Amino acid sequence: MERRDTTATPQSGSPSYTSYLRLDDLLACQTPLSDTHDEMLFIVIHQASELWMKLCLHELDAARAAIADNRLDTAFKMMARVARIQQQLIGSWEILATITPADYSAMRGALGASSGFQSHQYRAMEYLLGNKNAAMIAVFGDAPHLQAALEDALHRPSIYDEALRALARAGLPVPTDRLERDFTQPYAASPAVEACWAQVYAAPERWWNLYELAEKLVDLEYRFQLWRFGHLKTVERVIGFKRGTGGTAGVPYLAKVIDQVFFPELLTVRAVL
Repeated sequence: MERRDTTATPQSGSPSYTSYLRLDDLLACQTPLSDTHDEMLFIVIHQASELWMKLCLHELDAARAAIADNRLDTAFKMMARVARIQQQLIGSWEILATITPADYSAMRGALGASSGFQSHQYRAMEYLLGNKNAAMIAVFGDAPHLQAALEDALHRPSIYDEALRALARAGLPVPTDRLERDFTQPYAASPAVEACWAQVYAAPERWWNLYELAEKLVDLEYRFQLWRFGHLKTVERVIGFKRGTGGTAGVPYLAKVIDQVFFPELLTVRAVL
């Protein structure tokens, strides 16, 4: 009797590849509003980026909790994973940049006022990393559930706040006003915190876990800045110095954003080593 190969056939009651990943739903989400060929690329790149950001938030939220629990090795794995995800996000600009100015102009009218500026996941990532700006929540006035989620993110300590608490638990003299503060406000750099990190960098063998934590944070900041720069150069290439669809100044706005840093003392400490 001929034997059938059933290795790729889903068992009764078990999910198939298509049903497990809900591919019918996922692949139905790309609905261009114009007849422009390149709009499909524009949609897919942005949807894929949102999925990668969802995973970044999943990993960074867990990493923040692990740091708070002194499970630094666990946090390192998650932070290293986010660094790899960031590489995917950075690389996506290379694909998006294949859209020419003429191609983009043909679809721009269909986009209305929609803009990456309105990405709540991007804003949540900035809050988690420490760039707190409560005014940005107003952008989501038509979505109360998103405003509530961002309000929660705004009030929680950032991953850097938890890193500073880890320094203090290890016995380093982190100022109290940097440990007990209003987390809805942007973090302000402190010479005393820089001095704590300087101790860590001066004796990595003694403070190995904190040294590695510092470098993992620097990795995150480095790649986030590369992502921002890639965004700026892609926008510059595709639309030049036109205003953004969301009402921002476009390239000049993105240039200012690049100057924002998440973990200031981890950059300034390098000058004193």
